[in-house]
Amino acid sequence: MLAPLRQGLYPTDPSTAATSASCALPPRHEAVRGARQFTRATLGQWDLAHRFDDVALVVSELVTNALRHALAPEGGPAQPGGEVHEQGGETPVRLHLMRWTGRLVCAVRDPSDEGPTARQAEEDFAAESGRGLLLVESFSDGWGWHPLAGALRGKVVWALFRLG
Repeated sequence: MLAPLRQGLYPTDPSTAATSASCALPPRHEAVRGARQFTRATLGQWDLAHRFDDVALVVSELVTNALRHALAPEGGPAQPGGEVHEQGGETPVRLHLMRWTGRLVCAVRDPSDEGPTARQAEEDFAAESGRGLLLVESFSDGWGWHPLAGALRGKVVWALFRLG
């Protein structure tokens, strides 16, 4: 799932994570609060509660972007011809938290094939919206995205945090 993390970030195989957790998110904007609660609980279990503020801000931005840009108002993919709500029993947006010894990765999966861009934020940093990816870049140690392969359509947008 996180093959692009191979771009200099070790380890790359999610199955080698020391621990991981994920949750399905409903295709509603209230899901951001649920993602933050899930993140707080998970980081607490992993003795990483001290990283909550930065990680939760990034998770909030990634989930908000997935809900705003990847889903149509009805909750389905924001692309013509896509399934609405669930595809093959999968919810359209999912949050993954993966922890290795020195790294934490937050990844949000959504049904859109279109990659994220910080272009809008760069054009007008004073705007009330559109700065999400600039915040992700500022508060994480790196971020990226890649299209999904296999049966699932869409992409994964991830952010990396180095753990002291």
